[in-house]
Amino acid sequence: MNYYAILSTFEAKFTIFTEMAAKLSVNINKIATLRNARGGNVPNVLQVALDCELFGADGITVHPRPDERHITTKDTYELSKLITTEFNIEGYPDARFMKMIKDLRPAQATLVPDAPGVLTSDAGWNTIQRKDFLIDIIKQIKALGVRTSIFIETDNKLIEAAALTGVDRIEFYTGPYAHQFEENKKTAIQHYIEAAKTATNCGLGINAGHDLSLKNLNFFAKQIPELMEVSIGHALISDALYLGLENAIRMYKRELEK
Repeated sequence: MNYYAILSTFEAKFTIFTEMAAKLSVNINKIATLRNARGGNVPNVLQVALDCELFGADGITVHPRPDERHITTKDTYELSKLITTEFNIEGYPDARFMKMIKDLRPAQATLVPDAPGVLTSDAGWNTIQRKDFLIDIIKQIKALGVRTSIFIETDNKLIEAAALTGVDRIEFYTGPYAHQFEENKKTAIQHYIEAAKTATNCGLGINAGHDLSLKNLNFFAKQIPELMEVSIGHALISDALYLGLENAIRMYKRELEK
């Protein structure tokens, strides 16, 4: 028996499988929240981002809000110099955000419809009402060579309208899925399965984020084979308090690769 041939075949299959798995982008906003609560530079946001990459994260996500209650503009510029994986900057596309995208040219700009004082991103774009606005913004961002994504819910009409804006990807708002998961996971996922088919038919890539966790991530990824990337922060950082950051990242990666 040729064990080397068997091992080579296994490695080839494993490589193909892991390449197909959705990428994990770690949102480090909560690290900045902890630092800002005390002042100073502990924990060090830049070092944590580098460690996340070292521990297997495929990318780093930040959402530099106007009130700078967690990640700051200064953080974002400094992170851009250090990150070697994909850098994803989220935010409402006002003048401040657009300047950051123009200056830093991240791998991806994820547009959210948040009002300035909102606690967290908990709703997607109305791509029908805001179509003209999004067309203009997305055109500007894509001209910089930056991949675009917009935060959206599972309404098929909104997804179809999103495709007309020229955006590269959509990011499913997965809060409703997470909230319904414990009660009935099959019901919770159904709208996402249907919406993913619509998005794929429209030529859109699919990302997802909000309240995804070790409890519900694997089921979501298995049911949405078109999934390209998840952005996870709050749950992962919370798990890291018990598991350690390296273990938490590896466990989330494992849930995507099963």
